Amino acid sequence: MTIKSRLLGMAFAASDVLFELDGDRVTLALGAGPVPGVDPGAAWSGQKLETFLAASCLAQVKAAVVTLAPGVRSSPIEVEVLTGDGRARKASLRAFLLPDLAPFVSCALAWQGVAYQAAPPKTEPLLDARGLLKRLGSLLAVGGTGPELSVDFFEIPGLDALDDDLHRRASERIEARLQSASVGGVSAARLAPDRFALMRDSADVTDLAAEIRALGAAEGLNLSPVSSRAEVGHAEAAVAVRTLRLALEECLKDGAAAGERFGERLRRTVENADRFRGIVRAREFTLAWQPIVSLDTRLVHHFEALSRFGGAQQAPTGPIAMAEELGLIEDFDLAVAEKAVSQLRKPGFGLVKAAINVSGVSLSNDHYIEGLLRMTAGSPEIRKRLMVEITETAAVSDLDGANRRLQALREADIKVCLDDYGVGAASLTYLRKLSVDLLKMDGVFAREIETDPKMKTLATHLLDLCRELKIQTVAEMVETEAQADIMKGLGVNYGQGWLFGRPTETPVLAAPVSSRRKGEVVGWG
Repeated sequence: MTIKSRLLGMAFAASDVLFELDGDRVTLALGAGPVPGVDPGAAWSGQKLETFLAASCLAQVKAAVVTLAPGVRSSPIEVEVLTGDGRARKASLRAFLLPDLAPFVSCALAWQGVAYQAAPPKTEPLLDARGLLKRLGSLLAVGGTGPELSVDFFEIPGLDALDDDLHRRASERIEARLQSASVGGVSAARLAPDRFALMRDSADVTDLAAEIRALGAAEGLNLSPVSSRAEVGHAEAAVAVRTLRLALEECLKDGAAAGERFGERLRRTVENADRFRGIVRAREFTLAWQPIVSLDTRLVHHFEALSRFGGAQQAPTGPIAMAEELGLIEDFDLAVAEKAVSQLRKPGFGLVKAAINVSGVSLSNDHYIEGLLRMTAGSPEIRKRLMVEITETAAVSDLDGANRRLQALREADIKVCLDDYGVGAASLTYLRKLSVDLLKMDGVFAREIETDPKMKTLATHLLDLCRELKIQTVAEMVETEAQADIMKGLGVNYGQGWLFGRPTETPVLAAPVSSRRKGEVVGWG
C-alpha cells in the first residue's frame, strides 16, 4: 500500500468530498456527492465555485481562499452546496494551501444533515384544516383509482416565532417543501403556527422531518420537528374525513408532543370505527329493557330498549359518541329498531310497548325515518306500541327538517319523545321547534329535587309549560321514594329509575314488589 493511498484514506476519514481549486475554478474533485446520483468529479470539475455553492456563502469562501497562507488550514466555513435539482445540503468546508502545490488550494467538505429545498419554489398556498378535510374527501371520492393515502402530522416547536426574518424564511421554506411533497402539490395544510398536516402517497417514505431540520439549519435555526404518520388507504370518504377531523382536533388541543400521538389516535379511531361497523353488521349487541311506570299507579307504562355491548351491564356511551361523530350512527339506530321490533313481534310480547333511542344525527336526512316506516309497514299494531326517543348526545342540525320527519312517524301512530331534556338553551329550542308526545326530564332534576329549591322551581315551570303544550312527562333516574313522591306531586306523569326496576334482558311487565300496585299494563295515555 502506497503512502498516497494511506493519505487519501485518512483524508476521507475526516471528510466526504475532496476538491482542488485554481483560483475560483475546480480542477479536481472526488468523493461522495450531496445526494445520490451526483458525482462531484463529473459535476464540479472544470466549474467555478458559484455553480455549486449558494450565493450566501460564496463571498466568504472566496475570501478565505485568497487570504490563505501557505501551510495554514482555514477555519471551518459553513456552506450551502447546491445539488442541481433545486435542493441544497449544508456542509463544513476547510481549505489548506500546501506550498508544493501552490497556487492550487486543497479543500475538504464534510456533509451536515440531509438535502433540502434550496429556495421556496412557487407552490399553492397551504390549506387550512377545513380545506384539508375537503381535499381528503375529494381524493377518496375517486375510489380505488388513486394512490393509497397516508396523513402526516408535523409539530415544529419554535416555528411559531414569526417576528423575525429567520423564522419567517424558514417557515416559507418548510411550507413550500410540505406542499411539494403532498399529493398533487395541493394537499398540505397549516393547522396552527407550529403544526402542519399533509396527505401523501403511502409509498412515499421520504424523511420530511430530516428535511425540515435541514431547512431550519439553512436559516440558522435548530428545529426539532415531531412527526407521525397514519395510513388512510382507500377508506370510505365520509368516515375518513370525520376520523381525520377528530384526530386533528385532539392534536390541536394538546400541548407538547401532539404530533407523536396523532398517528396513534388516527389509527385507533379507524380501528374502532371498523370494529363498530362490524358489530352493527353482525348485530353483536343486545337490548336491555328498563320499565317506565305511572307515578300514580306504579303500573308499567312502557319500556326503554337500551343497547348493550359486551354484556348487559356495558352501556355503549363511548362507541355511540364516536359513531355520531363519524356518521355511523344511522345504521346502528336502525339496527336497534330492528331488534326491538323483532322482540315486539314475539309471542308473549303483545302488551309490551317500547321506546327506542335515535340520535339527532339520524334525523338529519330521511334514511332513518324511511327505514323505520318500511320496517313496520305491514304491522300497524307494532307502530302503536313503538316510541322514538330523540337523544341529546348530538345536536340536531336542521330542526325544521327533523320536525317534518318526526311528524311522519306520528302520523303513522309512532310516538315521539324528547330525551334528556335539561335546562340549557338548546333544550328550550328543541321543545319550541319539535312537536313531541312525551318529554323525558334530565336525571339532574330527580337527583337534586330534594335539596335544591331552584331545581324544584325550574321543574315546576317546565311541567307547567308541558301541560300547556299537552306533552306528557317522564322523570329519569328516580332512585328513592322521596324523589318519586315529589315528582308525582309536581305533576310528572311517569318515572324511570332503579326504584322501579333496572334494565333486564327481557321486559318484566310488573314493577318491583316494593313499589308496584297490581294491575295490567297501561296504554300510551
